[in-house]
Amino acid sequence: MENKIRIGVVGTGRGKTFMKPASCTGLKLAAVCDRRPEKLEVIKSQYDTDGTLMTFTDYDEMLKSDIDAVVLANYFNEHAEFAIKALRAGKHVLSECTAMSTLAEGVALCRAVEETGKIYMIAENYPFTKQRLEIKRLYESGELGEMLYGEAEYCHPMLNSTTYKYAPGEYHWRNQIPSTYYCTHAIAQMMYITGTMPVRVNGFVPQIKDQSYREYEFRQQDSGGVIVCQMDNGAVVRTLQGAFRTHSGIARLYGTHGAAEVERSTGNVVVYHSDVSRMGQPAYRSYAPDWPDFGELASAAGHGGGDFWVQYYFGEAIRNNEQPYLNVYRACAMSSVGILAWKSVLSGGQPFDVPKWDDEEDRKKYENDTWTPFLKEGEDPADHPPRAVAWKPLPEALDKAKAAWEENDYLGLGWSKKDIDMSFDKVKMN
Repeated sequence: MENKIRIGVVGTGRGKTFMKPASCTGLKLAAVCDRRPEKLEVIKSQYDTDGTLMTFTDYDEMLKSDIDAVVLANYFNEHAEFAIKALRAGKHVLSECTAMSTLAEGVALCRAVEETGKIYMIAENYPFTKQRLEIKRLYESGELGEMLYGEAEYCHPMLNSTTYKYAPGEYHWRNQIPSTYYCTHAIAQMMYITGTMPVRVNGFVPQIKDQSYREYEFRQQDSGGVIVCQMDNGAVVRTLQGAFRTHSGIARLYGTHGAAEVERSTGNVVVYHSDVSRMGQPAYRSYAPDWPDFGELASAAGHGGGDFWVQYYFGEAIRNNEQPYLNVYRACAMSSVGILAWKSVLSGGQPFDVPKWDDEEDRKKYENDTWTPFLKEGEDPADHPPRAVAWKPLPEALDKAKAAWEENDYLGLGWSKKDIDMSFDKVKMN
């Protein structure tokens, strides 16, 4: 493609995924922004193939450059602020998950997209594995009928030593995130496959008294969260997310005419039909699906190929000047599911309605809702909702975390050793 879309990537950790876009996406890396000059030097040596790559430690300065779009791979709870700045600077936005960390940020984000007319897409990659694309094809063909019930999971446990590298400091977002918040990998699958939207949310957290298996974790965090969503077609979707002690990324859909799922052991798509709903289909079949297109490129990409498709559809949206499926309204819907589920957990399972993000009158009710568990340095925890219900830190755990932070020159996701106050009483956040 002759007219490349010049992108600026924020963040040199997860952001590396977006620094070598396939030619068919139409994207070209033009700029990189990170707080750490030493990381930018490394990136420049690796990715500056023609001597034109711009690097910035100041995000506002990058927005003044001639890039067309911004890819946000910065901290989980900072995406909305960075996205709004980019939109108002005339840049398209591809934002990592989640879209926002408060409902008020979601309202401001929707308004910014509407006012600027720029393309906004959430970089949710889980719907774009070959298995989920195949289940979507089956669903749209009518073979499964209409969804009655769906299940989707994203459980990602990590060793404590690994967690410490990625989450240095007591104020790092990974050490403050409630167990329902990282829900977009799960709920996005069912939304994309079926075209439905969540309208009501309940949240639950396992409350097991014996937490000894979490020894040496200083983080105040639950094992995981369960979310039950009522969808706009009346179906129910259950999602599971968190740090349960086994990896799981299943997808399962029950329809009025049949069911389909991603088989955990093989990665095959399995399709079921009962005697009462077979409609000429076999009762059972299991097979390895193929990509609908760009198979070689998708297979080489991360997250089961999803990272390729996210960039491809972002480029398509910009070229066609048409908002993508994973637009700002769906981004805010799936992101707000985690926030509302946590409100539900803390209120004993009370259901909460999902804002109608494309309706200004409805979302206006949430424009001042800044409720958040994420603390900044110096803030009083009593002014924020708790970030866990089932576990409290062990006294000796923080000392082990501090030792792990000190041992690693690169502490991950934005911080190096020099950024840490070596007394470890506080983390420098500015």
